[in-house]
Amino acid sequence: MIEDDNQDENPETVPTSAAPNAGAYHAPVLLHEMIELLGLTPGDAVLDATLGGGGHSAALLKEISPDGVLVGLDRDAEALQAAEKRLEAEVPLSRFFLLQTAFGDLEKALSAKEETAGLAFHGMLFDLGVSSHQLDSARGFSFRRDERIDMRMDASESGGSSAEDLLAEADEDELARILWEYGEENWSRRIAKKIVESRKESGRIETTGRLVSIIEASVPRGAWPRDIHVATRSFQGLRIAVNDELGQLEDGLRAGFNRLRPGGRMAVMSYHSLEDRIVKRKFAEWSGRTPSAPGSSPAAFLPNVDKQAVAKTITRKPVVSEDREIRNNPRARSAKMRVIEKL
Repeated sequence: MIEDDNQDENPETVPTSAAPNAGAYHAPVLLHEMIELLGLTPGDAVLDATLGGGGHSAALLKEISPDGVLVGLDRDAEALQAAEKRLEAEVPLSRFFLLQTAFGDLEKALSAKEETAGLAFHGMLFDLGVSSHQLDSARGFSFRRDERIDMRMDASESGGSSAEDLLAEADEDELARILWEYGEENWSRRIAKKIVESRKESGRIETTGRLVSIIEASVPRGAWPRDIHVATRSFQGLRIAVNDELGQLEDGLRAGFNRLRPGGRMAVMSYHSLEDRIVKRKFAEWSGRTPSAPGSSPAAFLPNVDKQAVAKTITRKPVVSEDREIRNNPRARSAKMRVIEKL
């Protein structure tokens, strides 16, 4: 059953057409490795904090059925519809609750529902990637089509400001900071300057096509990356800022860890260095260790005698996809999975 607390206030959150096909979402990454490392058994409770199309959740439900319970979270009402349809078809008679919320607000969402308020979880998954469905939707996540530049995971009226709003309202310094910090874009200042000049000359930047043209005009042709589109990093930076993805990650990891029962495991799949850095640092902190300073010793961690461990690291190095999976699912190339167990 889908629990959408915003549905009554914003009826247009849920499309009037049939629920989207779960096949439109990406194939679940590192699926077998995730199942093995979480080590779930029938009757367990598990949280999928980033539901997407439900691919990981379907596999998790099969591990814990018939008596287990799964809770799935997602900001996107379309994802909830697709996942509900998939889970009912693939794992009939299973117990699951799907809640519309950002995973940074998971404690609030779980506490608000009687059936989930007291749950402590044996396993937990955060898959931080943007789904193929979202990239293909008309929300401006992709630079490959000319469409309205929205970029909100929750496209309802309560979903906050869009990328179009951000591009219209942020000053040059703020835009440069976003592109540099969140997109790791070396040409952030030139791009930010061009954005401000363009909106002064021609008004709001409303479409992805216009933004791509601005970025292409800002970066010298000889400096364009060979392996990715020249707009990739800028689009990433804007998307992260619009959805507060790094802040949500910090809050979600903390709240999720508090909901793990002793012996429970948390798996996190990240897809770029900013996410992985946060996960690595948080897991190190819970393990009673601290990450070494960038560029210092080759050791990944240094002892921290001032902090008592509350967890143990299951994956000393991140788990990555094998060549066979990457050939079948190119999205898996950048995935890194880390797993921790609560003491």
